[in-house]
Amino acid sequence: MMEFVFLAYPNSPELCMLFSLAYALIISGNILIVVSIQKEAHLHTPMYYFLGSLSGIELCYTAVVVPHICATQMVFLIGLGSADCFLLAIMAYDRYVAICHPLQFPLIMTVTICVRLVVASVVIGLFLSLQLVNNFFCDAPPVMRLVCATSHIHELSVLVAATLAIAVPFFFIATTYALIVAAVFKLHSVAGRHRAFNTCSSHLTVVLLQYGCCAFMYLCPNSNYHPKQDQFISMVYILGTPFLNPLIYTLRNSEMKGAIGKILTRNYLSEKLIA
Repeated sequence: MMEFVFLAYPNSPELCMLFSLAYALIISGNILIVVSIQKEAHLHTPMYYFLGSLSGIELCYTAVVVPHICATQMVFLIGLGSADCFLLAIMAYDRYVAICHPLQFPLIMTVTICVRLVVASVVIGLFLSLQLVNNFFCDAPPVMRLVCATSHIHELSVLVAATLAIAVPFFFIATTYALIVAAVFKLHSVAGRHRAFNTCSSHLTVVLLQYGCCAFMYLCPNSNYHPKQDQFISMVYILGTPFLNPLIYTLRNSEMKGAIGKILTRNYLSEKLIA
């Protein structure tokens, strides 16, 4: 009988403490974003709705690495990771409509459309992951190297899913930003250009980090596989990106900083009154 033995990350107190701290910050940071957007009425716009949805997905995306039922873990890991990529593409489209077609923005990005786009991202992501679960489990690339039988069909299924979830949304985002840049350069106001670029810079930073790591893991040839290197990169998109997202979106956004400050101040005053 043949078995797979999954090795844990190096069991050192320093790494455990670092991972625990990162996990706690990911959970608290993304919850703060979701709660702030829900509580503050002036943040009930498509951009912040998508940002709240992204934070909610990344809460689940990070949490699914905890269960040790590997097939379940892989379904949700790849499904929510794919939904993350699709949602980043939708956020790029939202910025495109807001900058290039501002007068039509309220008509195009309605609440109904926003909800449908988020639901479609999650459904398509989970559908892609379910196509792979009968073949292998946990994170796909490392397990593929352990398969003893001929695995060309399995590798092709991973490549197709990765192309649909990573390459297609990335090219859509690249096209969207090319149109945004062309529209911004037509603006006569320097302040308007700066505001437009500042609005997009946070999203673009997250896109490059997320898609760069995912493309390296899922779109590279098998001959480029290096276990230690891939282990580090997988930690970047499992913990690094969800950890950096709240920082990137809040530190560069005065509205989010103000909303989070209000939530924290309100909770602090409530605790003082109760005490």
